[in-house]
Amino acid sequence: MKDVSGSVAVIMVPLPAQGHLNQLLQLAHLVASCGVPVHYVGSSSHNRQAKLRSHPAFDATSSLRGPVASLVRSLSSVSRRVVVVYDSLMASVVQDAASVPNAEIYVFKPSSAFTFCWFTWESIGMAPPPEVEVDIAELISSKGFPSLLDSCPNEFLKFVASQTECKKFNSGCILNTCRVVEGRFVDLFASATANGTAIKHWAIGPFNPVKVPEKSSRRSAHGCMEWLDKQAPSSVIYVSFGTTTVLSDEQIREIAMGLERSGQKFIWVLREADKADIFGGGGEARKIELPQGFEEMAAARELGVVVRDWAPQLEILGHPATGGFLSHCGWNSCMESISMGVPILAWPMHSDQPHNAVLIAQVLKIGLIVKDWMSQDDVVKSSAIEGAVKALMASEEGEEARKRAAELGAAVRGSMDEGGVSRA
Repeated sequence: MKDVSGSVAVIMVPLPAQGHLNQLLQLAHLVASCGVPVHYVGSSSHNRQAKLRSHPAFDATSSLRGPVASLVRSLSSVSRRVVVVYDSLMASVVQDAASVPNAEIYVFKPSSAFTFCWFTWESIGMAPPPEVEVDIAELISSKGFPSLLDSCPNEFLKFVASQTECKKFNSGCILNTCRVVEGRFVDLFASATANGTAIKHWAIGPFNPVKVPEKSSRRSAHGCMEWLDKQAPSSVIYVSFGTTTVLSDEQIREIAMGLERSGQKFIWVLREADKADIFGGGGEARKIELPQGFEEMAAARELGVVVRDWAPQLEILGHPATGGFLSHCGWNSCMESISMGVPILAWPMHSDQPHNAVLIAQVLKIGLIVKDWMSQDDVVKSSAIEGAVKALMASEEGEEARKRAAELGAAVRGSMDEGGVSRA
């Protein structure tokens, strides 16, 4: 290794789940664009998965502790400073870096500041501050809002607990959010987790690119983009429920009927949830069935496109024809939609998604709720889906949400310009 004394090296340690992999890979690109060398740490299959999708197997993380410790020590001998950025669920992997004198360790929180505020208050049994109780806590309690812990499986909660035990001193906390979106909650989260320390909370998002390339310079040659080019401005709703969601056949049929009856143009990403290793075997993938003749009807009427593989989500959201996003409200998807100024039709499934949905619909008011969290086990009927899609895409309420989303998106993009708050 050549002598680069005086330089700074950065090590990114993501959790091997798509929403986590992608955010830190995007941050790695941002840091590298400033001329700082970045080492992105993970298993070869997960690194390949993240690279192929750029724009979990929890047990696999334990094998990374030794290699990460060796990498930190190696870089510390030839660098003025080594900066380790680790996913909050990868504390056990980076714990040895705390003993390296010229290493700094930053924890990355992969969801909204709003969500982490509530998680912190729940976990320590603390009531929200009075100013929050007035306008948000009452709203949430009136909806029968769940504890974040109630929406996570026991296996995951045990894994979270094991990581908490390994946490060492952090130089700061990094969030994929922007102060123009969540400045208030970034500050509340910082105060709720202070515990007598003065750890800096850095809201430096969005990590994803905020300028979508013109048609002539697109990276993706996906067929849905050609179809989208032919549609009118703000006329298409993009439908995608992320990489970890499994919908029943009955629910898929109801969505299909609801989309058809709404009469709105759509792009629907319909694919099975990811395996931990998307390149591994493990039997045949489930074939997702649509109502007979649905795809043919959609094509004949030029109503929509069904995508059964990976889709270029950021390019779709950034296209002028896209006017709404029917989403599970994973934070990656939320930040991408906010960046592009697209309102969200919220259908939260699990984990942090119900909290993100409240942030989108009730706090920021840049979207609508299609499914109440407390009816999570119920199948949403086609009539409700039809009504929700029409409300977002063809009503005064939806138009107001679209206007607010466009204004917020412009402010977020401005934050990444030279001198902008996130760029700075």
